[in-house]
Amino acid sequence: MPQITMGPRMTDAAQVYAHLRIWDGVADGYLDGADAIRVERAAITAIGSTSEISAGATVRDMRGVTAIPGLIDAHVHMVLDPDVRDPLAQTSGDAQTRLAAMAQRAGEMVRAGITTSRDLGGGEWLELELRDRIARGEVVGPRLLCAGQPVTSPGGHCHFWGGEAANLADAAAVVARQHERGVDLIKVMATGGTLTKGSTPRAAQFDQETLAAIVADARQRGYPVAAHCHGTIGIRYAANAGVSTIEHCSWVGEAGWGAEYDPELAAELAGRGIWVSPTVNVGWKRHQGSGSDHERRLLGNFAAMRAAGVRLAASTDAGIPNVRHADLGKALPVFAHFAALSNVEVLKTATSACAQAIGLGSMTGRLSPGFSADVLFVDGDPLADLGCLAAPTGVVARGERVGDPTS
Repeated sequence: MPQITMGPRMTDAAQVYAHLRIWDGVADGYLDGADAIRVERAAITAIGSTSEISAGATVRDMRGVTAIPGLIDAHVHMVLDPDVRDPLAQTSGDAQTRLAAMAQRAGEMVRAGITTSRDLGGGEWLELELRDRIARGEVVGPRLLCAGQPVTSPGGHCHFWGGEAANLADAAAVVARQHERGVDLIKVMATGGTLTKGSTPRAAQFDQETLAAIVADARQRGYPVAAHCHGTIGIRYAANAGVSTIEHCSWVGEAGWGAEYDPELAAELAGRGIWVSPTVNVGWKRHQGSGSDHERRLLGNFAAMRAAGVRLAASTDAGIPNVRHADLGKALPVFAHFAALSNVEVLKTATSACAQAIGLGSMTGRLSPGFSADVLFVDGDPLADLGCLAAPTGVVARGERVGDPTS
């Protein structure tokens, strides 16, 4: 599969996207008195009226278009092909062929308006090579933060990626190996998962002492830690260990998925400032409106977490079977349903709030002077209808136009 190259770089001359309706990622409505965004090099340098900020710039008339911050997906796996169900089959074939397929997926993501993403696991560090190619402008794709090989137990969830640790010394070696490769964060499998044979989602893979030591080691090296947690016991251990984000947060107990919600633990997550990245993808739509016990548990758990003050970041777990990398925009209406979020609230989980959750809150997720020029253009009114996210008019990623966002 051929790589998607960036193409000719824009000149350093200022670009003004004019006559827009603008949502900046933090307000509850559209900006008053501002209809233009000025971009120079890779940054937003001004937001205001077209007449005030257009001097000396190339003006692109975007009349009738709405601008919002580029979307952020807090949990993807670039190395995984969603059409391949067996994770062991994902490592077959030439590495460069797989990397080309990953570049193709990255191009699809950014064209769908996803300008930043966090990759939470792979076995050969190919996602780090992709990250660096994107950063150099050789490949079109979202800004990537990469975790490399997750720390897991022997035979544990995603053990096939090479991060098995039978003891603390092994775990320290896994963390050190990721550090040597230049990762951006550390991922730890606090519980089992559904796609690894012999792994149990409800069960903890590390005891409290071991998990706390793994997190402390990562933090000593300067890394935030994302913890894969389905079972409530794993959520508890991860919270006590001081991780940055809880992935999935499925509240799995003996009675099944979502059956062991713990209000005291939810309050602890909120109090510690730990973000929940619940990986709500388009596939969840099969439960929407079903009235099933599963849907009621999901609705109840999200409502309780929100009432407790738990902060949510949009994520999809893209790459697992049938979850496509470019579908975050399509997943946001589903997320809004289960978490009972308004349109503006769910958009914040995929822009300014998500940026804060993954440590990029001062760089992206907002349309504001000094921030990266990551902009999604859509026809229609996304604050009234999230459906318009499914077909972007254009995208600017780090100042570069993807496609041609002009009228």
